Amino acid sequence: MQIGMIGLGRMGANMTSRLMRGGHDCVVHDNAPASIERLAAQGATGAATLQDFVAKLARPRAIWLMVPAAAVDAALATLTPLLQPGDIVIDGGNSHYRDDIRRGNELHALGLHYVDVGTSGGIAGFERGYCLMIGGEAETVQHLSPLFATLAPGAGEHPPTPGRAAGASTADQGYLHCGPHGAGHFVKMVHNGIEYGIMAAYAEGLNILRGANIGKRSHDIDAETTPLRDPTLYQYDMNLPEITELWRRGSVIGSWLLDLTATALTADPDLTNFQGRVSDSGEGRWTLQAAIDEGVPTPVLSSAVYARFSSRGEADFSNRVLSALRHQFGGHAEKKS
Repeated sequence: MQIGMIGLGRMGANMTSRLMRGGHDCVVHDNAPASIERLAAQGATGAATLQDFVAKLARPRAIWLMVPAAAVDAALATLTPLLQPGDIVIDGGNSHYRDDIRRGNELHALGLHYVDVGTSGGIAGFERGYCLMIGGEAETVQHLSPLFATLAPGAGEHPPTPGRAAGASTADQGYLHCGPHGAGHFVKMVHNGIEYGIMAAYAEGLNILRGANIGKRSHDIDAETTPLRDPTLYQYDMNLPEITELWRRGSVIGSWLLDLTATALTADPDLTNFQGRVSDSGEGRWTLQAAIDEGVPTPVLSSAVYARFSSRGEADFSNRVLSALRHQFGGHAEKKS
């Protein structure tokens, strides 16, 4: 099947390579000529301009946007005037599902089809495959199914869930039509909110293990420092790379995220190459917004999102307020780190 790919960054380039390996004909475009050249060297058809890109695609065209969520509307504004009724635009980035609903309606008015695809797999997706959460018209999604089947991991070695018939849906293969416009990104939004929570749980637990030797350290004795009641209870020098490796084998908290944690700690046990400034691309926030609208409690996911804000220094002023208040009511001098 022929597919046009716009956006050849970490995800887009690997997805294009996987599609070509699966026998699909790929036409590619990016703002960076070098990115086009790299894919062209692998067998893709490069296009330096959007006009050339569209001209090289057979109707009905299928065009996959793999650009940041903030860039989708601008990309559509320049792309859609070049398209013809029946063409399909796929957004595989991390757009807000509410934008998908709007875009689906706008493109429908032009005679175009729109499909939102929440894509999970990261830079390892080229080999592992991508988990695809899809929203849009059923007929359009079915038309694109050869692409989804190639990008997805396939059933692999995973046995069917007990009580569920094998092949009950394409979920067994790693892709699923979740519903109308926005449904794919809604599922991906919640997926990423859960991801935030799992990552935070690993990070907090490992931090407790790292501090298990606090009883061996010297401590200030003053009115500003909570004393360690019994230092003899905290005399453990934990080997975090070995512990995460252990947990990978038979533990109920095993996961691919744990695999990645073990890899990072093996390479750098103290994670000295990282400052701990954790970004968020929006999905965690949107998950909380949906939870509020639905009246659903999400204390773990909320905490994970706020922890990311704190990691970027967004709590600095509130912490200064706390220090100022302690000084005001108790004369407590702020301790210097």
